[in-house]
Order: sequence, then C-alpha cells, then structure tokens
Amino acid sequence: MTDTVTGTLPASEQCTITVGGMTCAACSSRVQRALETTPGVSTANVNLMTGAATVRFDPGAVSLDVLIARVRDTGYDASLPDPGATPETTLDAQDAERAAEDRSLRRKFAVSLALALLTTIVGLFPGGMSGEATGSAALLRWLQLALALPVVLWAGRHFYVRAWLAFRHHGADMNTLIAVGTGAALLFSIAMTVGGGWFASHGIAPQVYYEVVTWLIAFILLGNWLEARARTRTAGAIRALAGLRPATARVLRDGNEVDVPLAELRVGDVALVRPGEKIPADGTVLDGSSHVDESMLTGEPLPVPKAPGDAVTGATLNRAGAFRFRVDRVGRDTVLSRIIGLVQQAQASRPPIQRLADRISGVFVPVVMALAVATFVVWYDLGPEPRLVQALVSAVTVLVIACPCAMGLAVPTAVMVSTGRGAELGILIRGGEALERAEGIDTVVFDKTGTLTAGHPALATVHGGGRVLALAAAVERRSEHPIAETIVAAARERGMQLPDVAGFAVHPGKGVTATLDGRHIAVGNRALMDAERIPVGTLSAEADAQAARARTVVYVAADGALQGLLAVEDPIKRESGDAVRALQALDVQVVVLTGDSRATAEHVGRAVGADRVVAEVLPEGKLAEIRRLQAEGRVVAMVGDGLNDAPALAAADVGIAMGTGTDVAMETGAVTLMRGDPRTVVGAIALSRRTMRIIRQNLFWALIYNALGIPVAAGVLYPLLGLRLSPVLAGAAMALSSVSVVSNSLRLRSFHVA
Repeated sequence: MTDTVTGTLPASEQCTITVGGMTCAACSSRVQRALETTPGVSTANVNLMTGAATVRFDPGAVSLDVLIARVRDTGYDASLPDPGATPETTLDAQDAERAAEDRSLRRKFAVSLALALLTTIVGLFPGGMSGEATGSAALLRWLQLALALPVVLWAGRHFYVRAWLAFRHHGADMNTLIAVGTGAALLFSIAMTVGGGWFASHGIAPQVYYEVVTWLIAFILLGNWLEARARTRTAGAIRALAGLRPATARVLRDGNEVDVPLAELRVGDVALVRPGEKIPADGTVLDGSSHVDESMLTGEPLPVPKAPGDAVTGATLNRAGAFRFRVDRVGRDTVLSRIIGLVQQAQASRPPIQRLADRISGVFVPVVMALAVATFVVWYDLGPEPRLVQALVSAVTVLVIACPCAMGLAVPTAVMVSTGRGAELGILIRGGEALERAEGIDTVVFDKTGTLTAGHPALATVHGGGRVLALAAAVERRSEHPIAETIVAAARERGMQLPDVAGFAVHPGKGVTATLDGRHIAVGNRALMDAERIPVGTLSAEADAQAARARTVVYVAADGALQGLLAVEDPIKRESGDAVRALQALDVQVVVLTGDSRATAEHVGRAVGADRVVAEVLPEGKLAEIRRLQAEGRVVAMVGDGLNDAPALAAADVGIAMGTGTDVAMETGAVTLMRGDPRTVVGAIALSRRTMRIIRQNLFWALIYNALGIPVAAGVLYPLLGLRLSPVLAGAAMALSSVSVVSNSLRLRSFHVA
C-alpha cells in the first residue's frame, strides 16, 4: 500500500489478473497499453509466459471490474485468481491447465500432420498440382480441399478467431500474420478449385496451395506445442518448492490422532511429528525435543536442536526425536508460501529491457503487413509468370516467417528460469527489475554483524584452562547477559557440571560476583577487576592481544587473585573471506559498514580483505554512506540483516537481505538470501549477469532472424541466385526460432553458485 499520510500520493492497491489467449509480444503489449491508459492505474506489467497482468491502481478511481473489462475489450480472456487459493491449489490448477493445453496442441498437431501428408500425397498424383484443367485434376483439388478444411476449421481455428478479435479491437498480432497468410493461400486455392475452368480459359493455370496451408498450420502448432512444454519446464522450480511440504499432517482432534490433508490444517491445531517426517506448518514446540534439518531454508547442514518454546518451520525435516507443536501459521502465511509468492511475483515481473521488445513488437506487425503488401506488388509487377501466384506465395511467406513469437518469449522465459533457479539455490529475486539492476553492481556494502560475522557471540579462547571456564560458567549461570549465556553454553558443550553458587550479584557495566564453595568469585571486565582491587598485570598483554582481534575480554578471579581470562567474539563466517575475494574478482568493490567500534570493524575488514571500512555509524549514517557512493556514480548493493539496515537496503540500487535476519530487512530487500552464506551474494550477481547475457542473446537472435528471414522470404535473393523460400520452410523456421529462444533460456537451469 502507498503511504497516504502526507496526502501527496493516492492510495494504491495491487492485483494480479489472469489473461488468457496471449500468444506473442504484440498481444501482451496491447493488453499492457490498455491497462496503462486506464484512469487510476499507476503501473501495469503483463507477462506473456505466466499469462498474468500485475496492476497497481487507485481503488477510489478504478474498480477491479473495470480493469477486467479493459482486458476483455482488447480481445483476451481475463479473470481474477481465487483469493482463498493456496500456492499448492494454484499450482495444481495451473498444472491442469498446462496439461490440457499440452493434450490439445499435441492432438491438433498430430491430426494436422496426418492431413498435411495426405494432402501432399494427393497433390503428387498426375494433375494434382500441375495446374491442369482436366476433370481428374479438378477432382484431386476438391479432395485436397476436403483434407485441408479440418486443419483450418478445427486445428487452426483459434488463429483465425484471435486474429478477428484483434482486428475488431484495432490491433494485430502473431495470429493476424498467420490468419492473413494461410487465409490468403486458402482463399486463392478455393477460387482455383471452384473456378478452375474460368481461370484456365483466361490463361491462368488453376494451381492450388492446400498442402502449403496444412503444412504451415502443422508447423506452427508444433512450435506452439514445444513452447508450451518448455514453459512447463520453466515453472518447475515453483513446483519443486511446493513439493517440499508433506501432503498430510497428523493432528489431535477430540483426543485422537488423525491424519488430515494440509489444506484442512488450522491455526491452533496441535500436530505431532515423528522422526524422519517433514513438519507440515510453522509453529511452536509444546513438548518433546528433536533435531531438525533446516537446510532447505538456511543452507546449514547441521540439524538444529529443538525444545519446548522453539519455533519450527513447515517443510523442514525432523531428523531425530518426536515432538508436538502448536500450529501458528498455515496456507499463505507460512514461510514456504511466502517464498513461493516471492518467486511467483518475480516470474510475473518485467525487467526494463522488456520495454525494448515491447516497443519493437508494437510496430512490428503493421510493418510486416506493409512489407507483405509491398512484396505482393513488386512480384505482381516485376515477377515471372504466373505473376499472381508468385506474388501471393511470396507475400504469404513474408507473413509467416515474421511471426514475432521469438521476440515475445526472449525476455520472460529467461526471467522465469532465472528466478526459479535462484529460488532453488536460496536466492529470492523479487522481480525482473532487480535482476537487471543487479547486473551492473560495482560496489557491495556489507553490514558486519550477521552478514560477514555469525551475529551471535562464541567463546574464542580460554587462558587458564578448564578450571577457569568452570568457575566462570558456574557464576554466569545465574546471569541473563548474552556473553554469560555463551560462556555457560561452552562449558556445557565440554560436559562440565556447574554447581550452585550463593550471594550472586550483578554489577552493571562491569560483571558479576558470587560465592562458590566459600570462595569469592568475580567474573567481568577490567572495570570489575579494578573495583575488586585485583591486579591484572600478568595478563594485560594477553588481554590487549585479544582486544586487538575485536574480542571481548572476561577476567576470572577467586578470593582476590586473578585466575585467567576468557575471550568472546562474534566469529567471522568462514565463507566471508571467500565471498569478498570472489566479488573482487568480478571487479566489485567491497565495503564493510557497521555501527560497531572502529577497532572491531577494521579487524573484520582486514580479516576478510575488504577494500574499505566505515565504522561507528547509526542507521541514518548507513543511509548517508549509500547515497554518497551513489553520488560517485557507483551502482550499490547493500547487504544486511537487521532492522537498522532497512533504510540503507531501501536506498541501495539493490537491497540484499539475509534471510536469517529480521522480517523488516527481508521485506525491504529486492533480493533475499535464504542462507546465511555471504557467498550467495556472489551467486546473485553472477546469476543476474548470466541472465542478462542470455536475454540479450535471445533478443539478438530474435531480431536477426527477422532481419535476415523477411528479406529472403520477400525474394531479394531471387534475381541474383534464383533462391526463394517456400511458405512451408518459413513456418518451420518460425517454429524453430521460438523453440531455440526457449531452449537458450533453459540453459540457466544449470547455473551453480561457484
């Protein structure tokens, strides 16, 4: 929703409209223009591959019914998705629709192919295609007409219906080119069949082109079928994500354990999960304990321990132990459903480069129609006899070879495959615009905590042996400070028994004290040691060395005598250095930006090899640094995970949020990394660069195909080499160009993060 507090912008909402019947870039461009020119609509994106229009509009100025009507006025079907549908039910419906489309196209192609073969065979009989005016030749032409009519009126009927709808709404698209081309050849052939004698008496041989019509429609249907099958493969990533969730859940109903379909799971249900089972929904553990494999979300290979009060996420795998949990989120509210929603939103979006294809397709069909007319005129005036036949065949060939299928598929296929593959790798890209912007990133700004570092303290070293750790942990067990929890956890990991203490006291900003077995124990920083009058001279050099490595020093003393020290740190992720080096190998500058002390920040910066370090900045300071870099002309990506990173994430050219961080950061970032590994930042940039390279290849080949194919179809090589392109070969080339573009995009499925 747009903020309306200031009154500067009208309130806005976003909806997704399912659009049916689009077959090329000209189709989607016409629908988009109609929506964009509707009063009250601020933006509209129409995606050919997904068959969806994403519209942001002012509900006070325009209603959903008006938007639906605007789409239908362009000649295409339009409807709103079921608001209560879950991602799974939506995917099931889409799969059913794709399966039905596949069956229909396969059946129509098979029938068309068989009839095209029969039409050709009939034409091979003496007199069938020779242009003779004998009775037997006329009979063969009537037989060819009978074979061609089912292809035109049934298998290819939708081409003519859609072309007529486009004409009624003052538009033209791929269907127009097919309908005009095959229709002209068909009508010419019918005229020759019905009035063959009259034409023969006027010196025009009654030649027919039924086999051309049938073969053209068969080849075009083959191309449509192959495109449909390829589109199904591009949607495989979403289906794979949805397939992570179990089909049923075991819940307690009226005191009994029953298995229910996932769609019947309700918030507040108590569900049971046994070892080896997937968790059906998001919730909170009530009783029992286990270790859960959350690698599908975080990439962390080690199972995470779960105990009462801990949160669990749907679709993660319970490795060991059984537990009961309360269901907190179901359906669209779960983490997995949100991920699927992000991927679907990304696949329905359009990168700015799509505008180039839209501008071309907007004028392409009218230009092709004009070229076809010009071709007809030139061949009729200057071509060899029979001039009328030669002119018609050349014009039809121009119309057929110029169908802009490849142009319409060039961008959306690549975006769909790329965002789907990214999701499989834990890289959620919100849309095509973010995908395109990420290609130009030349500066990556990392927040330190939680991105380059683990984001939580860990015991780095113990000076004085296990006895010192045991003393510190026994006292800190009564404290709630994060450093205290770290020390206690480290002692328990080592199997230490922690006795009870007496006289526990907290000294704010300094540390804690207690009595253990009659001895006075003090655990804290240098200020506590000074307050307790305990000299630290013997360990001051060690303490300084630990502090220089950005570690927090904790002294341990007993009865006024220093026993040793502990050093606690926010450990640098082992992958951080590799990530920085990989980014620098891509000519990307790396900046560490943090609110921590300069000493800590510079230590981390040196350890990972960053180009620059900016420390001791508040959230507004982070925002100012991003804007300063942008003012230098740099394309900046901000990587963060906390609430304080949200302004900088929003201001950056590409905000990259770590999925292990806060919801605010994830909502603000254009890219979300579901795994805590900073190397996926490199993967996101590399994926965007490879995707844009594929898109440019697709657009190049789609354009060069038409730039070379149309002149050849028009006959420019005929005066020099005597070469002409038949309509049948033009249809095959058109289908092949579309399939090649989709196949090139599908190469992105093999992308891997290095």
